[in-house]
Amino acid sequence: MSTPDIPTEEERLEAELAEQARVSSGDWDSVKPGKAQNFGQSFRRMVGLLKPHAWAFAFASLLGAIGVVLAVIAPKVLGAATNIIYDGFISNVLHDVYHVPVGTTQQQVVDGLNAQGQTDQANMIAAMGPFTVGAGVDFDALRYVIAWILVIYVASALLSWIQGYIINVIMVRAMWQLREDVEAKINRLPLSYFDRVQRGELISRVTNDIDNITQTMQQSLSSALTSVLTVVGVLIMMFSISWQLAIVALVALPLMGVIFGVIGPRSQKAFGIQWRKVGRLNARVEESFSGHALVRVFGREADSMEKFQVENEELYQASFKAQFLSGIMMPAMMFIGSLTYVGIAVLGGIMVANGALRIGDVQAFIQYSQQFTQPLSQLGGMAAVVQSGTASAERVFELLDADEQDPDAADSPALVEGNGVIEFEHVNFSYSPDHPLIRDLSFRVEPGQTVAIVGPTGAGKTTLVNLLMRFYELDAGSILLDGQDIAVLTRDDVRSRTGMVLQDPWLFAGTIRENIRYGRQSATDEEVVAAAVATRVDRFVHSLPDGYDTVLDEDASNVSAGEKQLITIARAFVAQPAVLILDEATSSVDTRTELLLQHAMAVLREGRTSFVIAHRLSTIRDADLILVMEHGDIVEKGTHEELIAARGAYWRLYQAQFEQAAAELDPILAGIDDESADGEPAERSVQS
Repeated sequence: MSTPDIPTEEERLEAELAEQARVSSGDWDSVKPGKAQNFGQSFRRMVGLLKPHAWAFAFASLLGAIGVVLAVIAPKVLGAATNIIYDGFISNVLHDVYHVPVGTTQQQVVDGLNAQGQTDQANMIAAMGPFTVGAGVDFDALRYVIAWILVIYVASALLSWIQGYIINVIMVRAMWQLREDVEAKINRLPLSYFDRVQRGELISRVTNDIDNITQTMQQSLSSALTSVLTVVGVLIMMFSISWQLAIVALVALPLMGVIFGVIGPRSQKAFGIQWRKVGRLNARVEESFSGHALVRVFGREADSMEKFQVENEELYQASFKAQFLSGIMMPAMMFIGSLTYVGIAVLGGIMVANGALRIGDVQAFIQYSQQFTQPLSQLGGMAAVVQSGTASAERVFELLDADEQDPDAADSPALVEGNGVIEFEHVNFSYSPDHPLIRDLSFRVEPGQTVAIVGPTGAGKTTLVNLLMRFYELDAGSILLDGQDIAVLTRDDVRSRTGMVLQDPWLFAGTIRENIRYGRQSATDEEVVAAAVATRVDRFVHSLPDGYDTVLDEDASNVSAGEKQLITIARAFVAQPAVLILDEATSSVDTRTELLLQHAMAVLREGRTSFVIAHRLSTIRDADLILVMEHGDIVEKGTHEELIAARGAYWRLYQAQFEQAAAELDPILAGIDDESADGEPAERSVQS
């Protein structure tokens, strides 16, 4: 089947080599990570995922604000405790060291120092709280203050815990909804989207990128809210203590802003490249693992490993740059915070010595300076996480914004009951406007007929049935099902009348019975067994340990390729479709099993319109109508005998495949006829 706008292997390799050269040379600006540079819009949209939980988030924010207020008040209260201890200590020192009489008041001490010309000491004593020489520490007041400190810290911690719990619940629910949206989106995407996007790349967006968004939201938003509130509260408290020290603390802001402005955009771009490289590497790994057997058969392990190493090296370079840029942001901000701390300690000591501040206030301010720089450093570290999460969010949003298939009309007519008459009327279709594939195709298939579609690769055989299933929309013309144009019917109605078996069998992890019943959930066990008997599944099921309850693993590797295909055919038959489509359905079975299937299908297709796409012409010799396609056109049509007699395109295909092999099939056909007459099953065939 042709695919739309897919680059050739040579074009893809040329693009990859060019990008590798840019990466190796350090030209990161020329490597564009999709939409990764539109940070603001994507970040707002990522935060907008929380909109359904706005009230819960507001409540959590209120709890966080109260918790921050308490945490910000605590150093001030703790400074008061320090002042009580320091005042008591000085009162004892004045008596024990300087022999000031017990009972002397603070003012008397200040006056005495001023009289002696010791102005600095007098100012320092005057800045202290009221005390009496020799009274010592006021333990009653100290116990009261310490009790308040414990209450404040416990309440602040409890509120912060509740806030974190609520926000985590919000995040988990928001990401659950995002996964639901992505899954629903995938089901609304047209088949052409999956022709363009690699499977590994899509899996990476659905798994790795959403997980990265989850971690970003959980780790950043709750901490960001607390950090911002802490910065505001601490600023207010610092200015209430000393505007001079507050100015010193604020010097850190422009320096941190410069660091963030320089490193942030580069870090965001690097993370965008990193996650794109992750998607490409996943696609490479998925491709290698799914075709692992063929890689070994053709001895291409070294080639596969070389390609993996090239893309793994690209991911290493991208990850190293992203992590390096994000990693230096936090240490740089901590360095600035340390410089600020030194400045505050020196200036605060001078102000205490001059009596401009009490020692407890300086202690509180030093704590506030740490509380001020710590959330700023956290915000800087979070910036790197947010950059990475936003880059992943952009990739997920790109998937969510992809063009969807046109929705079914709200006034679609109901599907009428019929026998499965199919009419193609002047159908035109192309994957690309520049390359028309099917042109003015018309034919009619009567109920119960089997139509075989043959032709060389790329002739449009699979495209024909994809149009019948409405996987793609027509450019012109119409397809009628029992007189109704399928374009006006809902897709579910069209596909409910159709059973399809693809060339590559797909089974899910479950029992054989469940896999057959997948075609129609309401099928009884008797109907499942009847379909299995008709399609020769019953022949090998009884040789399995648990029969129909045998559990197939994820890849159904505990049955052969031919047996997997037989199960998928049974699944299509149990659906009881009016139209049956077999797209190379017998390509994975051996010759004897293939012939057994022909006899089974001869019984099961009674009353059904059947389309069979085949390269092996032995599967369609008994078809009522054979359509021979070349370049999207039907060049011949007729029965097997008529087309052989015409000695045209079909005859040439037949000569190439089965002129000699046809004679060799006659003894096998005779054996199957004898088996059918006796009603006894033959021994289980060995699957290829």
